Amino acid sequence: MKQRLQKVLSRAGITSRRKAEKLILAGQVKVDGKVIKELGTKVDPETQFIEVDGCPLEIPPLVYLMLYKPRNYLTTLSDPLGRPKVTDLLKNLSTRVFPVGRLDFDAEGLLLLTNDGEFANLLIHPRYKVPKTYLVKIKGIPTHNVLKKFKEGIKLEDGKTLPAQVKVIRTLKNNTWLELTIWEGRYRQVKRMCAAIGHPVLRLKRIRIGPLSLGHLRPGEYRFLTPKEINSLKAMASRQSGSP
Repeated sequence: MKQRLQKVLSRAGITSRRKAEKLILAGQVKVDGKVIKELGTKVDPETQFIEVDGCPLEIPPLVYLMLYKPRNYLTTLSDPLGRPKVTDLLKNLSTRVFPVGRLDFDAEGLLLLTNDGEFANLLIHPRYKVPKTYLVKIKGIPTHNVLKKFKEGIKLEDGKTLPAQVKVIRTLKNNTWLELTIWEGRYRQVKRMCAAIGHPVLRLKRIRIGPLSLGHLRPGEYRFLTPKEINSLKAMASRQSGSP
């Protein structure tokens, strides 16, 4: 199947898509022996011979991982301060992957990683409305009327949220554990929603993405997704967006 050349270069793990565009414009990329300088050129990596600076391009297989992100790990590929990153936990993995979305540094739970950009977009883009479920420990004990605000949508500085599902799991003396499901992926959305109703988040753990749950994974452990799980996520995104 034909894909944009810069996307193929990025998937090969040699550079980012933006830097791949610079390589193409600089005339450093050949397809079937011909220098390609036009961005957006589509190629079939399975049938065409691609070279970068005279070296044949090797396309790695698509990889899909589920990781139990521990607290105090970053969901970025690099950090100038040298803090721990989720990719540091992927031992003996030769293929370059990136996190699908983010979990805050002090949050934990289910995180997907892949080298499939289209798959990642299905899970991140708000159009596809893939549900994400969290266990949330909040400060204080919210009333029934306060909890109703989750279901009605909460006004944030970047607009009103979509209705969320909320369930009280446990009430403590001064705090409450909630199970909260949202269909968006805004920046620090769960924390901002809880702060907006006057109950700041004390602890945050993502337990499900679509049909996937953490299962028996422990903090820092990961496993490969099965073909059935991958197809299930893609099918859910398709249904939620109304695509055929």
